Amino acid sequence: MTVLAHHSFSAWFDRARIAELEGELTEVRWQNPHVGFTIRTTDETGQETLWDTQTFAVSGISRWGITADLFSVGDRVKVAGNPSRRGENQLWIWNILLPSGEELLFGEREPRWSDRVLLSGEPLPATEGESTDPSKGIFRVWSTGSGAPFLLPEVLDPNFDFSRYPLTESARAALAAFDMFEDDPTVDCVPKGMPAIMEQPYPMEFVDQGENILLHIEEYDLIRTIHMGGDTDSENQAGSSLGYSVGRWEDRNLIVTTTNVNWGYFDSVGIPLSDAAVMVERFMPTEDGARLDYQMTVTNPSTFTEPVKLQKYWIWRSDIEVGRYECVVDD
Repeated sequence: MTVLAHHSFSAWFDRARIAELEGELTEVRWQNPHVGFTIRTTDETGQETLWDTQTFAVSGISRWGITADLFSVGDRVKVAGNPSRRGENQLWIWNILLPSGEELLFGEREPRWSDRVLLSGEPLPATEGESTDPSKGIFRVWSTGSGAPFLLPEVLDPNFDFSRYPLTESARAALAAFDMFEDDPTVDCVPKGMPAIMEQPYPMEFVDQGENILLHIEEYDLIRTIHMGGDTDSENQAGSSLGYSVGRWEDRNLIVTTTNVNWGYFDSVGIPLSDAAVMVERFMPTEDGARLDYQMTVTNPSTFTEPVKLQKYWIWRSDIEVGRYECVVDD
């Protein structure tokens, strides 16, 4: 069964509603996991309200050429985005109108107020990879193509119904009891574990270290070790959020089996996963080296009534490097 994975965005913000604000920038937070702005608005009675707004991570928007020097405390801006589901003064920003009259678009959005679009970015780097140096195989930096940003098939449904997973009764009960606002396992910069970390949208790099392969993931500055040599007995290994990964080659394809994962979740919105879960990944570079196709099969009888299969792909672009994530916890 091939089903959508997801991101927790829709649990926090209402995609069906768009709100507009106009006011003064009182704070700019240029950081991961989300760039944030505090905006002070004033209504017709003179009542002031502070809005906490956010958008994509520095790791993403800096690659579109959007930099911190575009924003200054004291600027008067107009923004549009999705309001929080929590009923507080919070907003996810898609459009910003700068004092210059130029408009920034975060993601594939249409301008709302200006025909002078200063910068516009796709959610991720371009889908086209570079068809050069296939001898590198998987050992290069891979970027997420905009056509497949998460672990999913061809179309991302932001309103995906998680009950479509083949869940056991106990897993359905755990999902129903999960409170996204209280129980989110990734708050305060706590890294995702396996398998959710593989949906991350930032660059990653495979590094050949002889007996082992290191997978350097930009999000949370994580390193996964894939054991290829003599240290491939996972039975007596200690559990961890990333588990214990053992790899083997099938021609040019890297097959990785991961066990001993104690993160406790299949995702970040409440589907549980026991430490008996088995994850089998297939990393399959194309012959020209431009693209890395990916499949993951997750087997966990206490959660799923049948194995769940996920997929995505990455592209290679020579101008992309794995950067520092340096996640910051807001006060």
